[in-house]
Amino acid sequence: MDHSQVLDDLMERMVAEYLRRNRAAGLLKAMLDETGVGFTPVIDHVTVRTLDIDRGAAPFVKLGYVYDETLQYEDWYAKVYRKPGYPALFVDQAYPDERGRTSIIPGWVNKFGDQVFHHIAVRVEDIEQAVTRLKHKGVVFAGTIVGASGGSLRQIFSAPETVDGQPFSVLELAERHRGYQGFLPPQADSLMKSSAPR
Repeated sequence: MDHSQVLDDLMERMVAEYLRRNRAAGLLKAMLDETGVGFTPVIDHVTVRTLDIDRGAAPFVKLGYVYDETLQYEDWYAKVYRKPGYPALFVDQAYPDERGRTSIIPGWVNKFGDQVFHHIAVRVEDIEQAVTRLKHKGVVFAGTIVGASGGSLRQIFSAPETVDGQPFSVLELAERHRGYQGFLPPQADSLMKSSAPR
Protein backbone atom coordinates (compact mmCIF):
# COMPACT_ATOMS: atom_id res chain seq x y z
CA MET A 1 0.00 0.00 0.00
CA ASP A 2 1.46 3.42 -0.93
CA HIS A 3 1.84 6.32 1.50
CA SER A 4 -1.11 8.23 -0.01
CA GLN A 5 -3.50 5.36 0.73
CA VAL A 6 -2.11 4.93 4.26
CA LEU A 7 -2.48 8.69 4.87
CA ASP A 8 -6.02 8.67 3.44
CA ASP A 9 -6.88 5.80 5.81
CA LEU A 10 -5.32 7.60 8.82
CA MET A 11 -7.18 10.84 8.07
CA GLU A 12 -10.44 8.98 7.45
CA ARG A 13 -10.13 7.10 10.75
CA MET A 14 -9.24 10.16 12.81
CA VAL A 15 -11.91 12.36 11.17
CA ALA A 16 -14.55 9.65 11.74
CA GLU A 17 -13.58 9.38 15.42
CA TYR A 18 -13.69 13.17 15.79
CA LEU A 19 -17.12 13.32 14.10
CA ARG A 20 -18.41 10.53 16.33
CA ARG A 21 -17.58 12.57 19.42
CA ASN A 22 -18.30 16.16 18.33
CA ARG A 23 -21.98 17.04 17.95
CA ALA A 24 -21.42 20.40 16.20
CA ALA A 25 -19.18 18.80 13.58
CA GLY A 26 -21.56 15.86 13.13
CA LEU A 27 -24.42 18.28 12.54
CA LEU A 28 -22.38 20.24 10.00
CA LYS A 29 -21.40 16.99 8.26
CA ALA A 30 -25.06 15.98 8.00
CA MET A 31 -25.91 19.39 6.51
CA LEU A 32 -23.04 19.12 3.99
CA ASP A 33 -23.99 15.53 3.15
CA GLU A 34 -27.50 16.77 2.27
CA THR A 35 -25.97 18.99 -0.43
CA GLY A 36 -23.67 16.25 -1.69
CA VAL A 37 -20.54 18.18 -0.66
CA GLY A 38 -19.54 16.06 2.33
CA PHE A 39 -17.31 17.11 5.22
CA THR A 40 -13.78 16.26 4.06
CA PRO A 41 -13.55 18.69 1.09
CA VAL A 42 -14.18 21.66 3.40
CA ILE A 43 -11.58 20.79 6.07
CA ASP A 44 -9.13 23.70 6.38
CA HIS A 45 -6.84 22.19 9.01
CA VAL A 46 -6.73 19.53 11.72
CA THR A 47 -5.19 19.93 15.17
CA VAL A 48 -3.43 17.42 17.40
CA ARG A 49 -2.51 18.23 20.99
CA THR A 50 0.51 16.43 22.38
CA LEU A 51 3.23 16.46 25.01
CA ASP A 52 5.90 16.20 22.27
CA ILE A 53 5.23 17.87 18.92
CA ASP A 54 7.75 15.85 16.94
CA ARG A 55 6.33 12.58 18.27
CA GLY A 56 2.75 13.78 17.73
CA ALA A 57 3.48 14.76 14.13
CA ALA A 58 5.53 11.64 13.34
CA PRO A 59 2.71 9.49 11.84
CA PHE A 60 1.89 12.31 9.41
CA VAL A 61 5.51 13.18 8.62
CA LYS A 62 6.14 9.51 7.82
CA LEU A 63 3.33 9.81 5.25
CA GLY A 64 4.61 12.94 3.54
CA TYR A 65 3.70 15.95 5.66
CA VAL A 66 6.59 18.43 5.97
CA TYR A 67 7.34 21.05 8.58
CA ASP A 68 6.31 24.58 7.55
CA GLU A 69 6.47 26.96 10.53
CA THR A 70 6.52 27.33 14.31
CA LEU A 71 4.14 29.62 16.19
CA GLN A 72 4.95 30.69 19.75
CA TYR A 73 2.64 31.85 22.52
CA GLU A 74 2.88 32.66 26.21
CA ASP A 75 2.61 29.10 27.59
CA TRP A 76 2.39 26.91 24.48
CA TYR A 77 3.68 26.62 20.94
CA ALA A 78 2.72 24.89 17.73
CA LYS A 79 4.29 23.58 14.56
CA VAL A 80 2.44 23.58 11.26
CA TYR A 81 2.98 20.78 8.74
CA ARG A 82 1.72 20.64 5.18
CA LYS A 83 1.26 18.17 2.34
CA PRO A 84 -0.23 19.25 -0.99
CA GLY A 85 -3.78 18.04 -1.40
CA TYR A 86 -4.36 17.56 2.34
CA PRO A 87 -5.49 19.86 5.16
CA ALA A 88 -2.76 21.64 7.11
CA LEU A 89 -1.71 19.84 10.30
CA PHE A 90 -1.42 22.04 13.40
CA VAL A 91 0.33 20.27 16.30
CA ASP A 92 0.54 22.04 19.66
CA GLN A 93 2.08 21.45 23.08
CA ALA A 94 2.90 23.33 26.26
CA TYR A 95 6.47 24.50 26.70
CA PRO A 96 8.32 21.70 28.54
CA ASP A 97 9.79 24.17 31.05
CA GLU A 98 8.34 26.64 33.56
CA ARG A 99 6.69 28.70 30.78
CA GLY A 100 4.30 25.80 30.07
CA ARG A 101 3.11 25.47 33.69
CA THR A 102 -0.13 27.41 33.03
CA SER A 103 -1.00 25.73 29.71
CA ILE A 104 -4.21 23.72 29.45
CA ILE A 105 -2.64 21.34 26.91
CA PRO A 106 -0.92 18.80 29.25
CA GLY A 107 -4.11 18.19 31.23
CA TRP A 108 -6.04 17.70 28.00
CA VAL A 109 -3.46 15.26 26.58
CA ASN A 110 -3.29 13.31 29.85
CA LYS A 111 -7.09 12.91 29.74
CA PHE A 112 -7.64 12.24 26.02
CA GLY A 113 -4.27 11.25 24.54
CA ASP A 114 -2.56 12.54 21.41
CA GLN A 115 -4.03 10.21 18.81
CA VAL A 116 -7.27 12.18 18.37
CA PHE A 117 -8.02 15.55 16.83
CA HIS A 118 -8.67 18.32 19.34
CA HIS A 119 -10.39 20.26 16.60
CA ILE A 120 -11.03 20.35 12.92
CA ALA A 121 -11.35 23.71 11.19
CA VAL A 122 -13.89 23.93 8.40
CA ARG A 123 -13.42 26.63 5.81
CA VAL A 124 -16.51 28.78 5.28
CA GLU A 125 -17.32 31.51 2.81
CA ASP A 126 -19.23 33.78 5.21
CA ILE A 127 -18.48 33.15 8.88
CA GLU A 128 -21.39 35.23 10.23
CA GLN A 129 -23.84 33.32 8.05
CA ALA A 130 -22.33 29.96 9.07
CA VAL A 131 -22.52 30.89 12.77
CA THR A 132 -26.14 32.04 12.39
CA ARG A 133 -27.20 28.84 10.61
CA LEU A 134 -25.43 26.55 13.06
CA LYS A 135 -26.82 28.49 16.05
CA HIS A 136 -30.29 27.97 14.53
CA LYS A 137 -29.54 24.22 14.67
CA GLY A 138 -28.54 24.47 18.35
CA VAL A 139 -24.76 24.83 18.12
CA VAL A 140 -23.28 27.06 20.84
CA PHE A 141 -20.13 29.04 20.16
CA ALA A 142 -17.34 29.94 22.60
CA GLY A 143 -16.60 33.65 22.51
CA THR A 144 -16.93 35.73 19.39
CA ILE A 145 -15.41 35.72 15.92
CA VAL A 146 -11.68 36.46 16.10
CA GLY A 147 -10.19 38.53 13.30
CA ALA A 148 -11.25 41.76 11.64
CA SER A 149 -14.05 41.80 9.08
CA GLY A 150 -12.40 41.62 5.67
CA GLY A 151 -9.11 40.45 7.22
CA SER A 152 -6.99 37.58 5.94
CA LEU A 153 -8.28 35.09 8.52
CA ARG A 154 -11.37 35.06 10.74
CA GLN A 155 -12.12 32.18 13.15
CA ILE A 156 -14.45 30.97 15.87
CA PHE A 157 -14.68 27.81 18.00
CA SER A 158 -17.86 26.04 18.98
CA ALA A 159 -18.34 25.52 22.70
CA PRO A 160 -16.35 22.43 23.67
CA GLU A 161 -17.97 19.02 23.69
CA THR A 162 -17.40 17.53 27.13
CA VAL A 163 -16.35 14.07 28.25
CA ASP A 164 -16.59 13.26 31.96
CA GLY A 165 -17.12 16.97 32.63
CA GLN A 166 -13.90 17.97 30.82
CA PRO A 167 -13.74 20.09 27.61
CA PHE A 168 -12.85 17.67 24.81
CA SER A 169 -13.20 18.80 21.19
CA VAL A 170 -14.35 21.89 19.36
CA LEU A 171 -15.36 22.70 15.80
CA GLU A 172 -13.60 25.69 14.26
CA LEU A 173 -15.02 27.78 11.46
CA ALA A 174 -12.38 29.60 9.39
CA GLU A 175 -12.98 32.30 6.78
CA ARG A 176 -9.93 33.07 4.63
CA HIS A 177 -9.28 35.81 2.08
CA ARG A 178 -6.67 36.81 -0.51
CA GLY A 179 -5.19 33.30 -0.64
CA TYR A 180 -3.92 33.46 2.95
CA GLN A 181 -3.09 29.94 4.16
CA GLY A 182 -1.19 30.72 7.37
CA PHE A 183 -2.10 31.11 11.01
CA LEU A 184 -2.12 34.37 12.97
CA PRO A 185 -0.52 33.92 16.42
CA PRO A 186 -2.73 36.38 18.39
CA GLN A 187 -5.85 34.76 16.96
CA ALA A 188 -4.74 31.21 17.75
CA ASP A 189 -3.99 32.19 21.36
CA SER A 190 -7.38 33.88 21.68
CA LEU A 191 -9.09 30.76 20.32
CA MET A 192 -7.12 28.57 22.76
CA LYS A 193 -8.36 30.67 25.67
CA SER A 194 -11.97 30.54 24.44
CA SER A 195 -12.00 26.74 24.82
CA ALA A 196 -10.29 26.60 28.22
CA PRO A 197 -12.13 25.10 31.21
CA ARG A 198 -14.13 27.73 33.04
